[in-house]
This record gives sequence, structure tokens and C-alpha cells, in this order.
Amino acid sequence: MANRVPEQEENGLTDELQNNIDLQRNGEEFADRRKTNRSPGLSDEEEDLEITTQTHNSAEIWHRGANNSGAVSPLPPPSSASSGFSDDDSLHCDVSQGCTLDQFVEMVQSKGRSGLIAEYTEIKARPPEGSFNHARLRPNQPKNRYTDVLCYDHSRVLLSQMDSDPTTDYINANFVDGYKQKNAFISTQGPLPKTCGDFWRMVWEQQTLVVVMTTRAMERGRTKCAQYWQEEEGASANHGYFKVTTQAIEQHPDYVISSLLVKNNLTEESREVSHYQFTSWPDYGVPMSAMAMLEFMQRVRVCQSEMLMALGDLWAGHPRGPPIIVHCSAGIGRTGTFCTLDICISRLEESGSVDVRGTVERIRSQRAFSIQMPDQYIFCHLALIEYALSKSLIPEPDLAGFENTPNSDDSE
Repeated sequence: MANRVPEQEENGLTDELQNNIDLQRNGEEFADRRKTNRSPGLSDEEEDLEITTQTHNSAEIWHRGANNSGAVSPLPPPSSASSGFSDDDSLHCDVSQGCTLDQFVEMVQSKGRSGLIAEYTEIKARPPEGSFNHARLRPNQPKNRYTDVLCYDHSRVLLSQMDSDPTTDYINANFVDGYKQKNAFISTQGPLPKTCGDFWRMVWEQQTLVVVMTTRAMERGRTKCAQYWQEEEGASANHGYFKVTTQAIEQHPDYVISSLLVKNNLTEESREVSHYQFTSWPDYGVPMSAMAMLEFMQRVRVCQSEMLMALGDLWAGHPRGPPIIVHCSAGIGRTGTFCTLDICISRLEESGSVDVRGTVERIRSQRAFSIQMPDQYIFCHLALIEYALSKSLIPEPDLAGFENTPNSDDSE
């Protein structure tokens, strides 16, 4: 089950994913790198370990120091906050590209559904912009939910090493920049039963306040994500060396908010984490309307701000707080949609300009294959228009031809 790919990724995206991965694997640059790094007489396993160790020695990233028992010690703000907080650190800081809101609406009307699908096809035809060496290491392969949804090396989240094992730093998760905020998000897969402890270790080490889940644990009778938190108030479960207790639950028509208490059993320290689960994404295609998702996103923003304010001087990192962890099942489809909308709306609010294509391309440079279906790409465009309408920024446009037709694609 852990390595089975969801239908859309098996049938609709697998060719793209596998072809691109094979391109990267067999490309001259990758081959030269492997040849250069290989020491004489090393087996494949020894070479894998050498590459991992070399990466650790050169990585410029905050680590929690392991003590003799394997526990972790406190650190300054996480790697997401180590850049000095300059807007220019983010990939999404240049607003010279793009168009005005009115031009954006005209462009969507002019291109229509078929034109946006063609545009998306151009985007996804590009090969990956990085390597997947760590995701392919033998000890790490079982940690990937899907065999063809791998994790870039250059933007991956590094966990602290445990028991001097360099492969314990791996989780299928990548930092993704937000609008004028470096590493505003962590895009990741839905945890597997064997990686729930790693997931909570990432939450802890990155000092995350809000976790966003855009899938249900079970959809159409298939497991999309392990139950890494409890759905009953007062219930607890242990994952690795963390005890996670659900303190309170808010039920809404389209989403569920859970207040979690995360206790580090090694240090006896506890922290509160808010868990936002969007539950109304359809099994097929995309939502008919974006309003529920837009409301959900606003609630996430407010929660991050309020929890950050409550920390006061305890937080010394980026003024907008630590990374928000976002996941679906593979961490590319609905996750990429959420991040795209948040970035585009933040940009629209501040600058009045829009650049969906550029935003998606930049996200894909940090989390490979983000936005996995044409309908998700179209949804981002229509959701921005819905947002603008809700704020009375534009008159009602004619969007004939964009009606949400039945879709046979499994929605990840």
C-alpha cells in the first residue's frame, strides 16, 4: 500500500513523472555527478552513505544537536528563519512579471479552458530542476508514499540525525517560498504509518504552529494518509517520541479545526499546534466553487497570525512565523493548489498584480510536479477571480465554457 500510486498519478501523471525522473536520472549532469563523487572500490550502499554524509557536512542549515541518548537539544529559529528576513530571499518577490487584475480576467476569457490546459501542458513538459539522490537512497525509499513522487535534494527539509545515522534526516518534504517570505511553507506527502514519528519531528524541529491537510485520511475506500492525529477530543497517541493529544475540535461544513498538544517525551516540553483539515475537496476533479477553500485559507492565515502573536518574544524568527506545513496524499496536487492560491492572493492584495503561471513554475522548482492536473491549474485561475468578485474588485465576468464538467480523474 505504501508504494501504490493514486489513480491520477498512476494513470494521468505517471508517464510525466517517470519520464521526467528518468530524464534526470540518465542525464549527463547527473551521470557526471555520480561519476565524480564515487570513490574507487565503493559498493552502491557505501556510495549512497558517502553522498549522504557529504551533503550533511556541507549543508548550511540549522540542526538540533543530538545527545548521547538520541534526544534533541533546543536550537535558534529553524532554517526557514535563517535568511535575515529579506523579502528578496523569496522566489515570489518580483512583481514586474504578471498583469493587472483586469488584464488577468481578459486573459482567462481569451484563452478559455483549452488555452489554459495548453499552458499547463507546457509547464509540466519541463524536466525537473534538481536531483532526487536522497529520496532514492535504499534506506529512504520505503519513506516515500509513492515511488514516482520524490523529493528534491536542494529544497528538502532536513531532520536532525539520530544515533549518528545519516539516513534518519530524510522526510519526503520540501521548503516552498511564500509571497515575500522564504520557506513560508513545507509541502509534504501524507504521512505513512512508519513516518508519523518523522512527521512530528519535522513539526517540532521547524517549530510549526499550523498544519494544513487538504485530503481525508480515506477516500473512495483507499488510504490517502495515515492517522497521525486523533479525531476525538481527549484522545492521545504516541508517534516516535512524541505524544499527540487532541484538546478540542471545531466542526465546519467544509473543514475541521483541531487543537493539538504535542509533547516531546524526551524533554517533557509541550507545544500547541493547530490542525486544519479541508474535507470538502471532491473525490474527482476540483471543487465547483472556490469560496469554501478561500474561507479555509483565511482561517489558516488568521490562526498563524494569532498563534505567532501569542508566542511574543519566544519567537525570534521571520515576522510571519515558522513554516506552515501543507500536505495532501502525495504533497503535489491539492498542496500545490493551496500554496499557489495563498501566494497569488497575497500578491494581489499588496501589488494588485497576478501571475499564476510564474507562481506555479516557481513552486515546481522547489516541490517537483506541484499542481498535478490541468483542472487544478484552471481552478487556481477561477479561484482568483472568485476572490476578486468577493472583494468587489471586478464586475461579474463572462466565464462561459468554464463550467465544471464531470471528471473521471481521481483527485489527489
